[in-house]
Parts: sequence; C-alpha cells; structure tokens
Amino acid sequence: MAGVIHKFLFASIAMWITPIVILYGFNHHIFPGSSELSSSSVTLISGFLAVISVNVVIVLYIVLAMKEPTNPQHQPDPSFLAAAKASINQPMSSASNSEDAVIREKTD
Repeated sequence: MAGVIHKFLFASIAMWITPIVILYGFNHHIFPGSSELSSSSVTLISGFLAVISVNVVIVLYIVLAMKEPTNPQHQPDPSFLAAAKASINQPMSSASNSEDAVIREKTD
C-alpha cells in the first residue's frame, strides 16, 4: 500500500511542478531558442507544452498503476485472522450457553 501512495504523491507533485517549470523556462528564456520567438509564440508554445507535460505525467501514472501486481485471490489481514481464531477457541460463557439453548428450543 505504501508503494501506491508514493506513486500517487510523485505523480501529484510532478503534475504541479512540470508545467510550472516549462512556463517559467519559456517566459524567462531559459530554454534555447525561446528568446528568438515572439511573445505570443512563447505563450502559445509554453502553454501547449505545459498541457502536454501534465498529460504525459498522467499516462505514466496509469502505466505504473497497470504494472502493479494483482492478486486474483484476496488475502485477509493476518492480525484479523489471529483474533478470529482466538475468539473461536475461547470457551463460551454460561450466559451465552443459556441464550443458545433458548434459541434452539424456539426453533425446534
């Protein structure tokens, strides 16, 4: 379960950071060639690439989720099983025995 949470947090952070880095890089002419473009071209290209980067992160998250190992048979919690077995092995109290006897008499 911790692996799933780590992947989700990574994807969430990447969906916030990558478009901001792309927008910042284009608007401050950090990426090569962006200083030669007009202001409207920089805005369009940086916005387009920011949207694509978010979609790439979403696709990567889906691919990672699809690669998660699946167990066709559900495995119960071991602590729950131990507690259930312990409760079955405990002797019944006299009050519950008398209640069971009353229920058996009513059904007969």
